[in-house]
Amino acid sequence: MEYRCLTDLDQIKEYVDNDRPIAFDFETSPNELYRREDKAALDAHKAHIVGISFSVDEGDAIYVPLTHDSGTNAEQQDELWAFLKTSVFENKSRVKIAHNLAFEAMFLYAKGIIVQQPCYDTIAAAQLTLKAPYEFRTLHDSRLKLLAIQLYGADKPSFEKVTNGRHFDEMYPQEYETIRYACADSDYTLRLYYRFNAWFNSYLPQHRVIVEQLESPTAVYCGMMKYNGVPVDRVLMQRKNAEATSKIDIIKSEIDSITGGVNIGANASTAAFKKYLYETLGLPVLKTTEKNKEAADDAAMQMLMDWCEKHKPEYVRLFELIQEYRKWGKLKSTYIDGYFSHINDETYRIHPDFMPLGTETGRFAARNPNLQNCPRKTNDPIGVRNFICATSGNILMSLDFSQIELRVGAFYCRDEKMLETYRSGGDIHAQTTSVIFNVPFEVAVDKNAPDYKEHRTIAKNCNFGVFYGLFPKGLQQTLKFKAGLDTPLDRCRAIIANLKAGYPGLTKWQEETKKRAQITCYAETWLGRRRYLPGMLSDDWGRHSFAERCALNTPIQGTAADILKAACARIVAGLPERMWLKPLLQIHDELVFELPIDKLDEAVEFVKACMEQQPYPEFDVPIVAEAAIGLRFGNMTEWEDFIREREQV
Repeated sequence: MEYRCLTDLDQIKEYVDNDRPIAFDFETSPNELYRREDKAALDAHKAHIVGISFSVDEGDAIYVPLTHDSGTNAEQQDELWAFLKTSVFENKSRVKIAHNLAFEAMFLYAKGIIVQQPCYDTIAAAQLTLKAPYEFRTLHDSRLKLLAIQLYGADKPSFEKVTNGRHFDEMYPQEYETIRYACADSDYTLRLYYRFNAWFNSYLPQHRVIVEQLESPTAVYCGMMKYNGVPVDRVLMQRKNAEATSKIDIIKSEIDSITGGVNIGANASTAAFKKYLYETLGLPVLKTTEKNKEAADDAAMQMLMDWCEKHKPEYVRLFELIQEYRKWGKLKSTYIDGYFSHINDETYRIHPDFMPLGTETGRFAARNPNLQNCPRKTNDPIGVRNFICATSGNILMSLDFSQIELRVGAFYCRDEKMLETYRSGGDIHAQTTSVIFNVPFEVAVDKNAPDYKEHRTIAKNCNFGVFYGLFPKGLQQTLKFKAGLDTPLDRCRAIIANLKAGYPGLTKWQEETKKRAQITCYAETWLGRRRYLPGMLSDDWGRHSFAERCALNTPIQGTAADILKAACARIVAGLPERMWLKPLLQIHDELVFELPIDKLDEAVEFVKACMEQQPYPEFDVPIVAEAAIGLRFGNMTEWEDFIREREQV
């Protein structure tokens, strides 16, 4: 290994300033106020960059110390950072490589630098390579130290062993162990870049395209979201916490009056409560757990309530209360207590972890906390989304893809009615209403027509499940739990039969897709993101049926995810000229930003253009991104309505 420490600016420039791909890695340490806080070194608001390692050749790397407490740090650091910004990080002709690029991008963003393409995240590349037949690496499998051991047999020492309880800025920068540890990170990152690309070129060339064009710039986007965080109204959260506590106490008191004070716990699922239901009340066991015990989950409670409506109506009120108790308990524990526990004491914002490869279809996931499951207004008596609010002088802006999965589905199945509906800017839910209820389109869009609301509700639920192989029983349950409609099974069968007859291209695509998956044992997005489905070979009906559903939903959900990530990449490219535009959140098909109020028009135009751009030459269905703005996320105004109101003023 040719590892060395450089502090002379000219020598650093000589090593770094060339056209070859360059791997880099940061060593960070907590700021003085947070020296004792666990994991503060990973927070760009509480930590600083101690040093950077670079590698342009395998087995060769340099370490540039910046803020060590002892030894010699790099000279002329203002000039060094200016050089690195233009010649490396924002250089649009130089490949920049990092392992977990979101982390480095977050610390660079804190310094006003946005990593530009071409960039490459080796942790994303790792997750898009196979570790076994039919099995891609997980995030846990993609740690740099683990990969160095597995792929190179490297004895890479752990951070804990090297630092021996010290922060990295307490290490002597010219010491061999310090240099070796720092340089190994960028060296092995560069090795992984070449190794993974060779693997992609041999086995899955499209995955290299996905890493380079989608996942890596998306990692930069995630780093910016992580840094910006989500502004929240703590006073409102405290007030709602008191309201939720009072509501839960009232519901609990009424439940106790019925049960005689049986211990139901925080979620009404205790052994004592189940004993009360199934032994004291003598109710039938309509659902069991995997261990063949009496179930007490939400589905079991709903089934028992339905049974009691017919056989024991005097107990219906108990189950209504249990549902309310659970709903309020979850709202409090998840969205008030849970959100409170993640408020950063430096920024007073919530900074979730975003995982752009958190699902098998390529859709995002989030944790600490999972802000992606933030409830909508229709199922949120607390108003959780109103916790998220703009800071003084700013406003929130969201851009949401309109029916992106349905548009992708129409593109795939090539059904003429679907395609024409979207190309003409028509109403797909009305078109489906017309198809499944055999009524003229004019009747389907008439809000005064008989059964308009029920028919449209059924059509919507059919649309959002139809591409994924909707079964009559599944439709019945969906309509029951999501729409509150009791629909006979025979009617559900007739609805699906009419749907298939009315959209002939849909059935043809579904059958062809399942046949192809049966042969290949995988499904792909339009760009070639692959998901293996070994269950297609299973004789077990449950496993095989699940694999078939995955074969149908992966092309649609995955392609929609790819389209969103392509939009994120375009936004990253345009942000250096718009540093005032702050990405905050990604929720399903929606991107949320904070920005100065006087920049609204420019921001909407820019992000809308990034999202609505044709994703692939073959994609012939219009993409629509709908904008909304507001001071609180739970009270957003549609952009067209805002413009209309502004013009009237």
